[in-house]
Amino acid sequence: MKQWFEAKLDHLAQKSDTAKALRYALRHWDGLTLYLDDGRIEMDTNAVERAMRPIKLNAKNALFAGCDEGAENWALLASLIETCKLNGVSAEHWLADVLAKLINGWPASRLDELLPWASTYTMHAHDPRLAA
Repeated sequence: MKQWFEAKLDHLAQKSDTAKALRYALRHWDGLTLYLDDGRIEMDTNAVERAMRPIKLNAKNALFAGCDEGAENWALLASLIETCKLNGVSAEHWLADVLAKLINGWPASRLDELLPWASTYTMHAHDPRLAA
Protein backbone atom coordinates (compact mmCIF):
# COMPACT_ATOMS: atom_id res chain seq x y z
CA MET A 1 0.00 0.00 0.00
CA LYS A 2 2.90 2.33 0.76
CA GLN A 3 4.20 1.96 -2.81
CA TRP A 4 0.70 2.68 -4.13
CA PHE A 5 0.52 5.87 -2.03
CA GLU A 6 3.92 6.97 -3.34
CA ALA A 7 2.94 6.23 -6.95
CA LYS A 8 -0.38 8.09 -6.69
CA LEU A 9 1.28 11.06 -5.03
CA ASP A 10 3.29 11.70 -8.21
CA HIS A 11 0.06 12.08 -10.24
CA LEU A 12 -1.76 14.46 -7.90
CA ALA A 13 -1.68 18.22 -7.60
CA GLN A 14 0.71 18.77 -4.70
CA LYS A 15 -1.63 21.19 -2.93
CA SER A 16 -4.70 18.96 -3.19
CA ASP A 17 -6.29 17.58 -0.05
CA THR A 18 -5.66 14.03 -1.27
CA ALA A 19 -1.94 14.72 -1.75
CA LYS A 20 -1.76 16.26 1.72
CA ALA A 21 -3.45 13.18 3.20
CA LEU A 22 -1.08 10.82 1.38
CA ARG A 23 1.98 12.81 2.50
CA TYR A 24 0.68 12.73 6.08
CA ALA A 25 0.20 8.94 5.90
CA LEU A 26 3.68 8.44 4.43
CA ARG A 27 5.30 10.67 7.08
CA HIS A 28 3.65 8.59 9.81
CA TRP A 29 3.90 5.22 8.07
CA ASP A 30 5.86 3.45 10.82
CA GLY A 31 3.34 4.48 13.44
CA LEU A 32 0.38 3.69 11.22
CA THR A 33 1.58 0.14 10.59
CA LEU A 34 3.11 -0.62 13.99
CA TYR A 35 0.08 -2.68 15.03
CA LEU A 36 0.91 -5.14 12.24
CA ASP A 37 4.21 -6.03 13.91
CA ASP A 38 3.05 -6.01 17.53
CA GLY A 39 -0.24 -7.72 18.33
CA ARG A 40 -0.52 -5.85 21.64
CA ILE A 41 -1.06 -2.56 19.84
CA GLU A 42 -4.60 -1.63 18.90
CA MET A 43 -5.38 -0.61 15.34
CA ASP A 44 -7.25 2.45 16.61
CA THR A 45 -7.37 4.49 19.79
CA ASN A 46 -11.00 3.80 20.70
CA ALA A 47 -10.13 1.82 23.85
CA VAL A 48 -7.87 4.59 25.11
CA GLU A 49 -10.43 7.27 24.27
CA ARG A 50 -13.17 5.35 26.13
CA ALA A 51 -10.88 4.91 29.12
CA MET A 52 -10.09 8.63 29.17
CA ARG A 53 -13.73 9.74 28.93
CA PRO A 54 -14.23 9.70 32.74
CA ILE A 55 -11.21 11.98 33.11
CA LYS A 56 -12.62 14.39 30.56
CA LEU A 57 -16.02 14.33 32.26
CA ASN A 58 -14.33 15.19 35.55
CA ALA A 59 -12.03 17.81 34.03
CA LYS A 60 -14.04 20.58 35.68
CA ASN A 61 -12.67 19.35 39.02
CA ALA A 62 -9.29 20.71 37.97
CA LEU A 63 -10.82 24.18 37.77
CA PHE A 64 -11.28 24.09 41.53
CA ALA A 65 -7.77 22.86 42.32
CA GLY A 66 -6.88 26.30 43.66
CA CYS A 67 -3.91 26.97 41.39
CA ASP A 68 -2.22 25.77 38.22
CA GLU A 69 0.12 23.48 40.15
CA GLY A 70 -2.83 21.88 41.94
CA ALA A 71 -4.58 21.29 38.62
CA GLU A 72 -1.43 19.73 37.15
CA ASN A 73 -1.09 17.43 40.18
CA TRP A 74 -4.76 16.44 39.90
CA ALA A 75 -4.31 15.68 36.18
CA LEU A 76 -1.21 13.58 36.90
CA LEU A 77 -2.98 11.56 39.57
CA ALA A 78 -6.08 11.08 37.38
CA SER A 79 -3.85 9.84 34.56
CA LEU A 80 -2.13 7.32 36.85
CA ILE A 81 -5.48 6.06 38.16
CA GLU A 82 -6.79 5.50 34.63
CA THR A 83 -3.52 3.78 33.70
CA CYS A 84 -4.06 1.40 36.63
CA LYS A 85 -7.55 0.64 35.34
CA LEU A 86 -6.22 -0.04 31.84
CA ASN A 87 -3.72 -2.53 33.31
CA GLY A 88 -6.23 -4.26 35.61
CA VAL A 89 -4.53 -2.99 38.76
CA SER A 90 -6.37 -1.53 41.77
CA ALA A 91 -5.39 2.13 41.85
CA GLU A 92 -5.93 2.32 45.61
CA HIS A 93 -3.67 -0.63 46.38
CA TRP A 94 -1.11 0.41 43.78
CA LEU A 95 -0.85 3.92 45.19
CA ALA A 96 -0.59 2.63 48.78
CA ASP A 97 2.15 0.20 47.73
CA VAL A 98 4.10 2.83 45.78
CA LEU A 99 3.89 5.41 48.55
CA ALA A 100 5.04 2.84 51.13
CA LYS A 101 8.00 1.86 48.95
CA LEU A 102 8.98 5.48 48.33
CA ILE A 103 8.77 6.35 52.02
CA ASN A 104 10.96 3.36 52.84
CA GLY A 105 13.73 4.50 50.49
CA TRP A 106 12.98 2.85 47.16
CA PRO A 107 16.02 3.50 44.93
CA ALA A 108 15.53 6.24 42.33
CA SER A 109 17.25 4.05 39.73
CA ARG A 110 14.33 1.58 39.96
CA LEU A 111 11.35 3.95 39.74
CA ASP A 112 10.21 2.36 36.49
CA GLU A 113 9.36 -0.79 38.49
CA LEU A 114 6.70 1.20 40.34
CA LEU A 115 4.70 2.22 37.27
CA PRO A 116 1.21 0.71 36.97
CA TRP A 117 2.13 -1.36 33.91
CA ALA A 118 5.22 -2.88 35.53
CA SER A 119 5.18 -6.67 35.73
CA THR A 120 5.23 -6.40 39.54
CA TYR A 121 1.63 -5.20 39.39
CA THR A 122 0.31 -6.79 36.20
CA MET A 123 1.57 -10.27 37.20
CA HIS A 124 -0.51 -10.02 40.35
CA ALA A 125 -3.62 -8.56 38.75
CA HIS A 126 -5.46 -11.77 39.74
CA ASP A 127 -4.70 -10.95 43.39
CA PRO A 128 -7.91 -9.34 44.77
CA ARG A 129 -5.82 -6.76 46.64
CA LEU A 130 -4.22 -5.53 43.41
CA ALA A 131 -6.97 -6.22 40.88
CA ALA A 132 -9.14 -3.35 39.72
